[in-house]
Amino acid sequence: MTFAATVLTLYPEMFPGPLGVSLAGRALGEEKWSMDAVQIRDFAADKHRTVDDTPAGGGAGMVLRVDVLAKAVDHARDSGVSTALDTNGEKARPVIALTPRGKPLTQQRVRELAAGPGVILLCGRFEGFDERIFEGRNVEEVSVGDIVLSGGECAALMLLDACIRLLPGVMGAALSGHEESFENGLLEYPHYTRPAEWEGRVIPEVLRSGDHAKIAEWRQRRSEDDTRLRRPDLWERHIGARV
Repeated sequence: MTFAATVLTLYPEMFPGPLGVSLAGRALGEEKWSMDAVQIRDFAADKHRTVDDTPAGGGAGMVLRVDVLAKAVDHARDSGVSTALDTNGEKARPVIALTPRGKPLTQQRVRELAAGPGVILLCGRFEGFDERIFEGRNVEEVSVGDIVLSGGECAALMLLDACIRLLPGVMGAALSGHEESFENGLLEYPHYTRPAEWEGRVIPEVLRSGDHAKIAEWRQRRSEDDTRLRRPDLWERHIGARV
């Protein structure tokens, strides 16, 4: 099964972008995943291809229209029915809107998406989406961080990159992703390579000892220490999971 990504956007020329090179690009060429960037304006009803309007209640900026968004989502689904299964009875691709108002994206959610048939991504612009699209088309709201971007396209690229690298046969080494940050609830331990000394700074002696048990112990301790100091929120979650 190929992981199929459909991106609904006002700027389809931004895709595949960086996903067309390196590991993701090679996997795209090998058809381990597929991408379709769809212009939201194609679903506008007027000759000007209008996709936005002024906010109800007043205020600055413009809001993406729910009727146009719904047509775009329906097109991507090939069905206007919001169910857990598609018309063939198979698991349907979730529709995700990239928005700072969404739930934070986690590695666990990325793993779930990567294990599925793909994803439909809805990229916002202007002041965002008409709220009715989320319930009306069962759209999941996801945030990639406590930041504000010009649009959802960069966030969509980030989410897709996180998913694609987990697809079978994409990463070079089967174990290369298992010890990375967030995979076990902790930040990854620090890395070093040659030269052994640089500007008076040396690689920790334990990493040059050849004692694999001590190296594993050092890496685990550094992973825990760095998580506790840098990301106390992750550390509290990790401790709670062990209780």
